[in-house]
Amino acid sequence: MTLKRMDNVGIVVESLDTAISFFTELGLKLEGRAMIEGEWAGRVTGLGSQRVEIAMMVTPDGHNRLELSRFLSPPVVADHRNAPVNALGYLRVMFAVDDVDEMVIRLGKHGAQLVGEVVQYEDSYRLCYIRGPEGLLIGLAQELG
Repeated sequence: MTLKRMDNVGIVVESLDTAISFFTELGLKLEGRAMIEGEWAGRVTGLGSQRVEIAMMVTPDGHNRLELSRFLSPPVVADHRNAPVNALGYLRVMFAVDDVDEMVIRLGKHGAQLVGEVVQYEDSYRLCYIRGPEGLLIGLAQELG
């Protein structure tokens, strides 16, 4: 038995509309949006009865998905949005882009801020971290050559 693929990465947000707009600007496409609720869902997450609105975003190549979740109940219990890059747990999602500088400008119009600076790693990549909506840490990588 072998692993087939990574299905998706999940991120909990307060504003689903803001997050969808941001990730659409990045280049992901909204695949679907739905309310997930009831005892069966709570059995999966261990939260008991829950009500959560999700939006599934897909990358342009169709191979990767980002699941955005807005919990209506139970309420959110922790906030890690402003954790530094060396915090334990979720760090960031890294996206490959054609032009880092252009993407930083485009996402800046949606409130994103550059964390440090755009740097070049050898002759391979230009990289940066940005803070998107709600402080989400996002990595951008531009392959060189």
